[in-house]
Amino acid sequence: MKIFKSKQIAEIDAYTIEKEPVVSIDLMERASRKIFDWIKERFCHEQYFKILVGPGNNGGDGLALARLLAQDGFQVEVFILKVSPHLSADCQMNLDRLKIQNLVSISEISSSKDYPVIKSKDLIIDALFGSGLSRPLNGLAKGLVQAINSCKAEVIAIDIPSGLFGEDNSMNASENCIRATFTLSFQFPKLAFFFPENANCIGDCEVLPIGLHPAIIEQKDSVYQLVDADFVKSLMKRRQRFNHKGTFGHGLLISGSYGKMGAAILASTAALRSGIGLLSTHIPRLGYDIIQTAVPESMVSIDRSDIIFTEYPELSNFDSIGIGPGIDTKCNSTRALKELLEECDKPLVLDADALNIIGANQEMKTMLPKGAILTPHMKEFERLLGKNKGGYDRNEMQRAFSQEQDVVMVLKGAYTAITDVDGQCYFNPTGNPGMATAGSGDVLTGIILSLLAQGYSSLHAAIIAVYVHGLAGDLAADELGQEALIAGDIVRFLPKAWKRMRR
Repeated sequence: MKIFKSKQIAEIDAYTIEKEPVVSIDLMERASRKIFDWIKERFCHEQYFKILVGPGNNGGDGLALARLLAQDGFQVEVFILKVSPHLSADCQMNLDRLKIQNLVSISEISSSKDYPVIKSKDLIIDALFGSGLSRPLNGLAKGLVQAINSCKAEVIAIDIPSGLFGEDNSMNASENCIRATFTLSFQFPKLAFFFPENANCIGDCEVLPIGLHPAIIEQKDSVYQLVDADFVKSLMKRRQRFNHKGTFGHGLLISGSYGKMGAAILASTAALRSGIGLLSTHIPRLGYDIIQTAVPESMVSIDRSDIIFTEYPELSNFDSIGIGPGIDTKCNSTRALKELLEECDKPLVLDADALNIIGANQEMKTMLPKGAILTPHMKEFERLLGKNKGGYDRNEMQRAFSQEQDVVMVLKGAYTAITDVDGQCYFNPTGNPGMATAGSGDVLTGIILSLLAQGYSSLHAAIIAVYVHGLAGDLAADELGQEALIAGDIVRFLPKAWKRMRR
């Protein structure tokens, strides 16, 4: 799914109105009907609705919804926020229709004295402001939003929580944005929904298709995509009967140090559970018995150091290289990583301490081989590229870095963002908070290493690995619960995840 900016969505709306053709009031009716159907599936007629309406088309959606709910027998009350002497044409038309129906109490909010009295059992519909908002709320609107946020009632936001900008909220104040329980977004999720600082405003998000014209959606370019299972399946290669272990590549994993051999075990096992033909794991000497016992399927390469990474084997024997999980950041490890970057001409994935070393030695960023995959979490990202003003700014920095350095970056977290050398960004929908546990990233590194060894491009390896990694975490959480989830469970559920993708 393409993810468009607010201005582009307005253009898609306008194209639909012109080319379908459909008048704007009927497109609004279509959208409101989708929300009504969603509500009717989930709430009984005893539920009391208080609908907060603004002067624009978002308010028009709320007025149309009020009419549909009242017509079906729901208890509805409407409050119109008077921050403008005029309503948009479609908003005014829906207000006129609601008055003709004469089933709904309509009040105006002209001062703070007019704010509705909200009970905890009420359900608030937020139809105050849409995604076209361009400046922070103030005055009467700001006070109303803060009053809504202070009550205990559930809130359904139409299209976007009021006060939230569609993209960049670095100059916005989250306390002046509606904190929705549910957000029902039309046709596409908004870009702002994928950034962590906005999560408390959005709540649970569902995208409702409203039949915007497929031709303009296909034609209009976007640098942002939301990955889905069908797209990932389309990237996956089929195994043939006469394939052998050489077909699926030989990967080198450089991992582990004294006290951190678990990282090597997790990454190695994940690589082997993701279809790699052969795996060699390079570890400090004292980890030999550990890795041979825990992962007998992996061959072992021994470092001259007992406790840290200081060297690597001849690279010509390998089809892909992964480095970083648990290697530590000692000076000898830094030197060895620098030498590896200078020599490496193989598909490469860097994680954890490899990224921390580069973050502490900024000149090494220019040494990254073309197509290398970097998999930082938020703190590692900051060490690499510096502070940022928020999710949108961070994403801009990430896309620019991928373009400038010709690398793929995987910024881990909810909706993991994958950026490529063309500046495209792919958000991943799988995964859950239970995966925020030690070793989860090591598992991802092993999966990526495996796919690179099998001949996938850097971008496709990253997209598939992140999706399947998250899916394995979801399957594990379904059975074990999020709190009990550990990284080893993600590895344990990888076979089920791969099997599901193949189905």
